[in-house]
Amino acid sequence: MKLIVTYIFLLVSFLSCGPSSLGGQGTQVPDHRLWEELLRNNVSPYGKVNYKGFIKEKEKLENYLEILSQNAPDRESWTKEEQLAYWINAYNAFTVKLIVDHYPVKSIRDLGPKLKIPLVNDVWHYEFFEINGEKSSLDEIEHNILRKEFEEPRIHFAINCASVSCPPLLNEAFVPEKLETQLEMVTRLFINDSQRNFISANEIEISSIFSWFKGDFTKNGTLIDFLNQYSQISISPNAKIRHLDYDWSLNE
Repeated sequence: MKLIVTYIFLLVSFLSCGPSSLGGQGTQVPDHRLWEELLRNNVSPYGKVNYKGFIKEKEKLENYLEILSQNAPDRESWTKEEQLAYWINAYNAFTVKLIVDHYPVKSIRDLGPKLKIPLVNDVWHYEFFEINGEKSSLDEIEHNILRKEFEEPRIHFAINCASVSCPPLLNEAFVPEKLETQLEMVTRLFINDSQRNFISANEIEISSIFSWFKGDFTKNGTLIDFLNQYSQISISPNAKIRHLDYDWSLNE
């Protein structure tokens, strides 16, 4: 099963290799307070999501998503932090929208076959929203924008795929003025989360995220070098590495 999942992620990464055309010109940086309110109301400090609560506040969620859709980042005038905060929030908010629209569901991956999406029924390729009038998908945001344009490995701990093994959904909006602090916090919390990673000096059992996106974490050193920037336990350079199975159950 692990090999199949790994193959799918590699295939998705290979097919998501073109530059993104998403973006705007002369747009205003949106206020993320609506998203902040929704997260505070419906996400626990530990990342458990109350999708029924989001359903009750669906109008507010859709209002926020409309703001995002009409104000795509201007690469020329927005700062890097403004763009990153926008795309992280967009990924997370549209993921919540996807679940809300099809709730109840046991796993986000169940939606692929249900929606009859091409490419191994991969739900992340489902074009269910628009950015600046252009249809798009979660895959486009993650692979062609966040990973490609910013080369920021910590985004993997900021975006949430609505699953138990994902890094928890932060119950506050990402905002430009404290983005660096937020990225450091979610990275440190995830790596030291004993429910998602088991770390000792000479042996580590870590999330499959570190396997699927290993290249993102090893551009400036080894994977263990990256982990040691955040791990509370110092890991030996020769530590044995094993990747854990991923639990795709809904994170509620």
